[in-house]
Amino acid sequence: MANGSSRPLSPHLQVYRWQWTMALSILHRATGIALTVGTLLLAWWLIAAAAGPAAFARAQGFIGSGLGMLMLFGWTFALYYHLCAGIRHLVWDAGYGFELQYAQRGAYIVIGAAVGLTIMSWIIGLAVW
Repeated sequence: MANGSSRPLSPHLQVYRWQWTMALSILHRATGIALTVGTLLLAWWLIAAAAGPAAFARAQGFIGSGLGMLMLFGWTFALYYHLCAGIRHLVWDAGYGFELQYAQRGAYIVIGAAVGLTIMSWIIGLAVW
């Protein structure tokens, strides 16, 4: 506290009312991190493919396991979410969609599109597999 004041020096999360736009902003950052981790997994798989049959079998075995498939599903969602949120940010950069009703509608669209694209990709992927 500065100068004997009982007010905090900076705002804290408990001061703010939780909003969709805040949650989506945090999720956008988190999916960026998840994409980095998932890309490391993809790089391991590609390197294993180049390293030979034994290394590829190990990588393929992990990725084909329950945990690997769950990670792949999460990576797919992170990819689509990050893409849709990035498009939303481009719209904002153009100066549109800042009004509260449009920001909330955009939040719903981003979530719906990310979920829909993820499910559609997995349905198509599993059907082809």
